[in-house]
Amino acid sequence: MDEADTRTDQPGRAGHVVVIGGGIAGLAAAHRLLAGGAQVTLLEAGPRLGGKLRGGELAGAPVDLGAESILARRPEAVALARAVGLGEALQPPATATAHLWTRGALRPMPRGHVMGVPGDLGPLAASGVLSAEGLARIEAEHALPPAEIGEDIAVGEYVAARLGREVVDRLVEPLLGGVYAGNAYRISMRAAVPNLFEAARTHALLGEGVRELQRRAAQQPQAAGPVFAGIEGGIGRLPVAVAEACRAAGARILTETPVREVLRTGEGWRVVAGAEVIDADGVVLATPAGPAARLLDVLAPTAAAELRAVEYASMALVTMAFRRSELPAAIAEGGASGFLVPPVDGRTIKASTFSSNKWSWAGADPELFLLRTSVGRHGDEKDLEREDAELVEVSLRDLGAAVGLAARPVASTVTRWDGGLPQYPVGHLGRVDRIRAAVAALPGLAVCGALYDGVGIPACVASAGKAADVVMATLGTPGTDH
Repeated sequence: MDEADTRTDQPGRAGHVVVIGGGIAGLAAAHRLLAGGAQVTLLEAGPRLGGKLRGGELAGAPVDLGAESILARRPEAVALARAVGLGEALQPPATATAHLWTRGALRPMPRGHVMGVPGDLGPLAASGVLSAEGLARIEAEHALPPAEIGEDIAVGEYVAARLGREVVDRLVEPLLGGVYAGNAYRISMRAAVPNLFEAARTHALLGEGVRELQRRAAQQPQAAGPVFAGIEGGIGRLPVAVAEACRAAGARILTETPVREVLRTGEGWRVVAGAEVIDADGVVLATPAGPAARLLDVLAPTAAAELRAVEYASMALVTMAFRRSELPAAIAEGGASGFLVPPVDGRTIKASTFSSNKWSWAGADPELFLLRTSVGRHGDEKDLEREDAELVEVSLRDLGAAVGLAARPVASTVTRWDGGLPQYPVGHLGRVDRIRAAVAALPGLAVCGALYDGVGIPACVASAGKAADVVMATLGTPGTDH
């Protein structure tokens, strides 16, 4: 029986919900809805599922061409992986020894910080990341009066005012940029680093606040476990497994099916997608801001206007395979997981991951070594105009300067994420509140994804769960915890 004919065509189902968007948020929303008893149809405009989670193959080896790890100290993504049969495939990094390529050398990432904001100056001083002047400026915070930060403030602006620009430029920027591909001097502290924002509001000295956060973190039950986790064979396996679990639970999943309209009807909702005209009891909108704004133009014009104001960063990942025997010791024998590059140092690449060191499954071939670099961030995307081959060459040039790499890759691929990462500027959470308030006036409709509650995989899964529960409540059935 076709969905156009009925909203609930399976006995015992609570109702029919259409999920628009097949990234990890849309898939997680579908999975939660199915667990709550709903019938689900998921529509994805593109040819594949998974969004920024994408697996592939290079030189015969599996690789991640998008996100490569899960924040394991949040439960949502780990729980989803276990629920879809990937529990035994979860594994911590084989090494977490990261570096910063800054001030002309590869330097160890200092411990004792919260998103680059130091609480312990000993490891920072030993690392050589900051100059003597930069270290002295941190100490000078003791002479500053308490700061008023109001409802929100940019991470870089606040940290620079308290501890000096060197801390921002050489520590906060590469770490925060690695998550958001953004500019620390624009990124909202309240949205991106909420624990640091609260510490800043409740402590006269930022350093004291950081040390308090570290004490609390050390007391948490999960503190003894790994910070991050991967999946054997790549994080790209996760959306595939979620989709398979959803299909097994009765979901209808369609790719290459862009949605043209979402309409309110007397009995619920109607979704028009090509030849598909689907009547439903609820809709979860799990797309980026642009498509969401288009679909909400008539239904919720206030939300649509706010969505159109969301900015995105573009980036590219350059993934390469080398003969292990041709690599310098700094890569093949050093046991390092890779390095970050502060933008202030003027390099093309922003980071490099030594995948075969970091993940045991990626290092299984004794003859092959996989690594990747990233290029581009918000406001600094001119290098993305280069052809793929040129991005490979500039990556090799920077790797040569950083670690002495002279070998040529046996294979390479460039994955471009145009408009891939939403930006969280000052005031972002207010924008999210306004979007959700406008959407809440339409019972049975909810939004989720990376632009609302965080760009990481656990945050997207949590956002999906929240949206699914909102819709389930309108169907008269509470959401189900995983």
